[in-house]
Amino acid sequence: MDPLGPDTFAPTSFPGKKVEIPGFALLFFLLTFGVTWACWIPIVILPIPAHTVSRAVLLFIGILAPALMAIALTAWMEGDKALRTLLAGMFRWEVSGRWYVFAVGYTLSIKLLVTLMYRLATGAWPRFSNVPLYIIPFAILISTPVQSGEEIGWRGYALPRLAACLGLGWASIILGIIWACWHLPLFFLPESDTYHQSFIVYITQVTAISVAMAWLWERTGGSLLLTMLMHAAINNTQDIVPAAVPGGTKTFGFSASTLSWLATAVLWMCAAYFLVRMRAVNATRNPAV
Repeated sequence: MDPLGPDTFAPTSFPGKKVEIPGFALLFFLLTFGVTWACWIPIVILPIPAHTVSRAVLLFIGILAPALMAIALTAWMEGDKALRTLLAGMFRWEVSGRWYVFAVGYTLSIKLLVTLMYRLATGAWPRFSNVPLYIIPFAILISTPVQSGEEIGWRGYALPRLAACLGLGWASIILGIIWACWHLPLFFLPESDTYHQSFIVYITQVTAISVAMAWLWERTGGSLLLTMLMHAAINNTQDIVPAAVPGGTKTFGFSASTLSWLATAVLWMCAAYFLVRMRAVNATRNPAV
């Protein structure tokens, strides 16, 4: 028995009609990017004042696009039963407690490890955030439901369909690249925390995180609640030790802080472990592969 195994395994097939998986995955990505970028690009290029209702609405619709497209495609092409199965993942909470710890503590642990590595390498501590630590658990709790806007689409709809034809490992890598690219307009939005940071470093880190989230999804039987929790934890712990380059100007350059490069290395060491485990699980289930 796998000591890191789940209580149940994620489903490998989908209810409803048989569909051409690569085609529908492509349609999902095209529609999601189309809706999101149609909302976000005007915010970047048009003089829409910050902190206005119209700006907030456009941002929010863009965030919700992955879920909206997944729900629409599932209902349209696969029916109500498939839609209920998709949405049920948000309420799949009966999993081992260790996966809740993993979801909340994964990136936080990596952050702390990278901080110690930086201290050992430079002899100085990096700059810490002024945000009180006691706020973070409440921020994670409040923002977890918001992550359904992405997770229903990325891990609920796209990941299982890619995994069905590519295997979970490759699916998690490809999805990570697509997921990172979806955020690209925010690198040109002044109030965004990614403004003019290195997109190359970002896409490398996000792809590694996608592998870890795919592992969590698979180990918890396809629980979107756990990936939503992990997504919220990532967003609310990443700036405990800020790694952004102040005044960055080269979005497509390699300019990044030492902390960012250290985090990239550690994230990929962890991702490599998960990819090996995914391959081992796949071979156990299907010895012919």
